[in-house]
Amino acid sequence: MDRWQVMRTLVQVVESGTFSAAARQLNVGQPSISKTVAQLESELGVQLLLRSSRGLAPTEAGMAYYQGARRALDAFHDAEAGARGAGASLSGRLVAHVPVTFARLHIMPHLPAFLETHPDLTLDLVLDDRNADLIEGGADIALRLGQLEDSAMTARRLARGPRALLATPAYIDRHGAPAHPSELQHHQAVVYDRPGNGNGAGSMFVRGDERVPVALCGRLLVSAAEGVRAGVLAHMGVAVATEWMFAPELASGQVVRLLPDWRLPAVDLWAVYPSGRKASAKARALAAFVESALAAR
Repeated sequence: MDRWQVMRTLVQVVESGTFSAAARQLNVGQPSISKTVAQLESELGVQLLLRSSRGLAPTEAGMAYYQGARRALDAFHDAEAGARGAGASLSGRLVAHVPVTFARLHIMPHLPAFLETHPDLTLDLVLDDRNADLIEGGADIALRLGQLEDSAMTARRLARGPRALLATPAYIDRHGAPAHPSELQHHQAVVYDRPGNGNGAGSMFVRGDERVPVALCGRLLVSAAEGVRAGVLAHMGVAVATEWMFAPELASGQVVRLLPDWRLPAVDLWAVYPSGRKASAKARALAAFVESALAAR
């Protein structure tokens, strides 16, 4: 078996978690998969996989081989795509880490068109609001909102989302609408309590030359965007959030903007790629697709 096939087999085993799942993906028998991995371990003189009743997990050496093999396979696919032309269909597996709410509202509705354009591509969306390690998670790309915690990451800004002070009409009927940011101290807030999210307790309201810092306070602090949505829609308070987070409700009137004459700093959406690795054609294609979808709104 050639080295390219060996790398492809090991990558599939690590990503599938079992020999049987990898065999189904590669359309070969399970004994063939087991034999290939065993021969590779023998040649290298190291154990690549830890076997248990729950499945397989790479050793430190196995993870190093997996990461190198993924880079090599991505480079191979990129070379083929370049030879066919920029409009060629992509193939293989693309692992993308995406915030939960953003994916549900702004990516999932558009995915059929993306996957129809690339019928040989398998998209593995890891939905998580946390900024997980991309290399450890085997990701090709992550979409992240707000400030980037690591300035050394390879990243490209895809869009800038406006932020606003938001609430439901029912909350306003009960508590009134603030006429000035200073009045927010008398309101309950649903606070997105996560570093770097741009929607936390501290907010700077700007109108012309006037700047008013406001520390939102409330009895509900949440660590995920879905919690902010649920709290606001349950009429529990105001929230500073991106308009992306409440796009359907803003369109329907279920949620409204408060203090519309005041401006809040926007939040950036970034495409982030694993450090020390060139972004694959698949990752760049997904980033471009998301950028285009947001620009068309």
